[in-house]
Amino acid sequence: MAASSKGSWKAVAVQPGESACAAAKELSSKRFLPGKAPRLPLPDCTLQDRCQCKYRHYGDRRGEQRRFGSDRALLASKSKPPAQERRRPGERRERKH
Repeated sequence: MAASSKGSWKAVAVQPGESACAAAKELSSKRFLPGKAPRLPLPDCTLQDRCQCKYRHYGDRRGEQRRFGSDRALLASKSKPPAQERRRPGERRERKH
């Protein structure tokens, strides 16, 4: 039986603590699949003994909607029905030698 895909795109991001190190701040905008997220405290953390960073949980790894304006128009134009066939049955292109 196949596993359910529901919830398979959940994600986490590093949420820097109050006085976070540069490594945590750099990763704060990047989302990770839960099993691929770096362990806290981060290996490059300069505040190892007092790190206050946490994981912020998201329902979707992809973030905001990625298709805007012209992309939507492009998608809409591709969904038009195909043009009517203009060739007659049995008609082929003439080969030029």
